[in-house]
Amino acid sequence: MKNKKKIIIIPIILLSTLILIKPTKKPEEHALASTTNTVKLYDQNLNEIMEVPRGTKIETLKTNQEYTKIIYQNQEYLVKTENVNDKIVLEQTIYVRTPCIVYKDNFEIQSSLKKGEKLNIIGYDYIDTNGNVNMYKIETETTSGYVYQKYLNQNEQEALKNYDNGYYEIHQKRTNTLGGGDAATLDYYPYEHPTFENNTMPQEVRSIYLNAESIKQIDTYIEYAKGTNINAFVVDIKENTIPSYKSEILKKLSKTNYDKALYEIEEYQNAIKKLNDNNYYVIGRITTFKDDYYAIDNETDAIYDIRTNKPYHHNNAYWPSAYSRNVWYYNVELAKEAVKLMGFNEIQFDYVRFPDKTTSIEPYLDYKNQYNETKAQAIQGFVMYACDELHKLNVYVSIDVFAESAHQYVTSYGQYFPAISNIADVISPMPYPDHFNKNQYGIKEPVWTVPYLLLTNWSKYAIERQKETTTQALIRPWIQAYDTINAPYIKYDNQKIEEQLQALYDSGIKNGFITWNSSSSLIKYKEIKESLQKNYKE
Repeated sequence: MKNKKKIIIIPIILLSTLILIKPTKKPEEHALASTTNTVKLYDQNLNEIMEVPRGTKIETLKTNQEYTKIIYQNQEYLVKTENVNDKIVLEQTIYVRTPCIVYKDNFEIQSSLKKGEKLNIIGYDYIDTNGNVNMYKIETETTSGYVYQKYLNQNEQEALKNYDNGYYEIHQKRTNTLGGGDAATLDYYPYEHPTFENNTMPQEVRSIYLNAESIKQIDTYIEYAKGTNINAFVVDIKENTIPSYKSEILKKLSKTNYDKALYEIEEYQNAIKKLNDNNYYVIGRITTFKDDYYAIDNETDAIYDIRTNKPYHHNNAYWPSAYSRNVWYYNVELAKEAVKLMGFNEIQFDYVRFPDKTTSIEPYLDYKNQYNETKAQAIQGFVMYACDELHKLNVYVSIDVFAESAHQYVTSYGQYFPAISNIADVISPMPYPDHFNKNQYGIKEPVWTVPYLLLTNWSKYAIERQKETTTQALIRPWIQAYDTINAPYIKYDNQKIEEQLQALYDSGIKNGFITWNSSSSLIKYKEIKESLQKNYKE
């Protein structure tokens, strides 16, 4: 009987043990959430130990109303319970610090936002490894879509402030005297000028210009450049009335441009490949807000003459309005396509402005100003949009401007040097000597006869404007590589090219240059070959 009792008791004891020792609850996996990009971790005594990016994966052990015990990297910490939320991004409203674009889901332009606007947050695309949102999905009473977080601020007062790098008071004094807008309404908040590991920009980009016709002789131009100090080419993608190749973007958005294109894609592509294969830095040029064929195809996006109720014809061309987001999209999509097809290192936008010399007829022009912007605000906004889109493809963006834009005012056509330089990677002024007034800067003889003196005087203005911006673009000017068009007529030979370049370099503008000769004349280029063999940095 004793043996039987022992046999019966043992299973009862084992069963009791199993009942008393309950299995430990398995930790649950969650993500850390916050209204900012980081979350604080504490020890058991609530001493702050570290901050980690929101979105960080953790395991939860025990929770009360105020704190939750978690496991992170095999260590136990406490976090505020409100920070354990798989929603991750907890902010609900945000304000516009820098005027910016609202994107549709397919990255077309939905609308634009003004400084200080309040946005309701309804989602986001993704957060980076530092816990920063890339783009918020937002809505207002009038629009919805995606907006880059870098242009927003959670604090309304901070969003409304104008960024001041010590020069904002100077901008405030430059009021709307010519019709282009107030300098104070433009944005000087730091904008990142990136560098791309797989696309190195030479410290000094010494380039010659090739129009679309020149593509037919690309081998000859390459051979010519090998005998000089040239290391880059600027090649037309789209010149007004001369589109270079049968782009699908042109076919979709401006059929006349497509029909008028000079080349099939493969022919143009092969020419650019030859430049790449010979290790030249290649820049694709696009005339932006001067485009006859786009204006003809899309009259509602063109500047209108209300006297005739037709697109305004100015300087022998029709002008799509720089206020039109459709025009922004068209030019930037063309640029993106060109980068993908041709492998350009940089995209250069020319005619980034409104028509000049229109003061007397302004009352008769309908610019289609949907967002009630100044001209300068629209121009800076386009530059920002172009940079945002093209930087994603690891290419640089350069903007051509009139030499006048380096002066101490906002130009009538919307170019203001500090505002453009703050955003663009490269700013390319066009200080062609024969474009200046005859005795400008107090020079007592026609200024185009003394290019060294002229460009030395002009360079001082450009350098001063650079100091007034926050994140400076590189200055890479165009130089005159054609004989003057004004009397007294001067042949621009090697000496005159050297005088221009030496003046720029002596003044401290040493990032390179571009030769402007509209016909890309090999005869002229050969005439000035000696000046392009020199090293002006020495």
